[in-house]
Amino acid sequence: MSNRPRLGILVSGGPAPGINAVIGAATIEACNRGFEVVGFYDGFQWLSSDAFDPEQHALKLTIPRVSRIHFDGGSILRISRANLLDRESLKGGPVRPDAARVERVVKNLGRLGVANLLTIGGDDTALSARFLNDSGQVRVVHVPKTIDNDLPLPHDMPTFGFSTARYIGTDLVKNLMADAATTNRWYVVTAMGRSAGWLALYIGLAAGATVTLIPEEFGERTSVGHIVDIIEGAVLKRRVMNRQDGVVIMAEGLAYRLGDRVELERLLGTSVSVDAAGHPRLADVPLGDLIKRELTARFKQRGDAIGVITHELGYELRSADPSPFDMSYCRSLGYHSIRLFMRPERPKGCEMVTLVNGALSPVNLNDAADPATNRTRVRLVDVRSDYYRVARAYMIRLDRSDLENADQLAKLAAEARMTPEEFVKRFEASAPRLVDGVPAG
Repeated sequence: MSNRPRLGILVSGGPAPGINAVIGAATIEACNRGFEVVGFYDGFQWLSSDAFDPEQHALKLTIPRVSRIHFDGGSILRISRANLLDRESLKGGPVRPDAARVERVVKNLGRLGVANLLTIGGDDTALSARFLNDSGQVRVVHVPKTIDNDLPLPHDMPTFGFSTARYIGTDLVKNLMADAATTNRWYVVTAMGRSAGWLALYIGLAAGATVTLIPEEFGERTSVGHIVDIIEGAVLKRRVMNRQDGVVIMAEGLAYRLGDRVELERLLGTSVSVDAAGHPRLADVPLGDLIKRELTARFKQRGDAIGVITHELGYELRSADPSPFDMSYCRSLGYHSIRLFMRPERPKGCEMVTLVNGALSPVNLNDAADPATNRTRVRLVDVRSDYYRVARAYMIRLDRSDLENADQLAKLAAEARMTPEEFVKRFEASAPRLVDGVPAG
């Protein structure tokens, strides 16, 4: 082992465009600063295990090896959702570290002389990074990654990968909109976004989707029935406009608004598993199928028909080649992460690399923690914001003005095969009064 300091790099969580750009830029800058760099395969999976084998689970990173990987999607170090959270603490109350797993990571890093570790990941990886840094035996810097865009970065800076996912997702939805118009059918698209609706909203606005539904507009709880009320109302309003087609985009996190794991299992009539961080696996919750089944049943019940196709949007976005924005953004994040390691003073908490107006502005992850849960705070869409107002303005949805305009109400009721009074009673709760473009209240 040489006398040069060693830096480790790992990637955890879900894939996002730009991972390789961070790895490459961090490796090049670290080597230029005198470090040897070691990449670890599969996140914390092997590092936190007694089965860790440096020959199989680690890779020496050099400038020639990484100099052109910033063009590529995916991760040369692969990825996993293994973390350092105590499983029992995930059942309730503040989460805490798994002391044994943290100690194994420290021991395995020590075997290779790695005293500095760069972690790349989302909220659960940030939490593991904080727990490891708090051990006092490894200095950890974290780079925020998620196409969900839900980490609390300053000045609303995006998480890396989000820009690429939005771009590719918008292009795919554009194609679905053309197909819907050609075939007179509706698409119900579920976009990734476990806790927040950023990806769904930005794709919906950019593409001009008929309706976009995100968790933030529904409060703590909603129901399949209420969601379908909104979509059914949009279909009817669209038909009055002489259009038989449309595209609905929903954030997958809407499933959480239907209840906890027990409630989801009741709705589905089947078991729902949880991931390594204790979250119900949204892949087990076919939200689009639930909506399609209820929507088609309603039209059939009144002697009508509607063609509905469901589509899940997300996996084809995560390992795509990064856009020029994400490519350059991620190279900047990788470069500045090494600047933090070069600081002689060690901060009290784990630092997360963020940029504000092009300048390094690190966030202490201890300050980003929710005191009630000890998890990293989630950045949510502000449904009172001007940005949401624009998105809402271009959706086709029922609002109170549709119910108060006698001519419009008569057309809607006729399309629904109801009396005007029946229509108002049925859809009043899903047709809010708009004040300056957003729902009142």
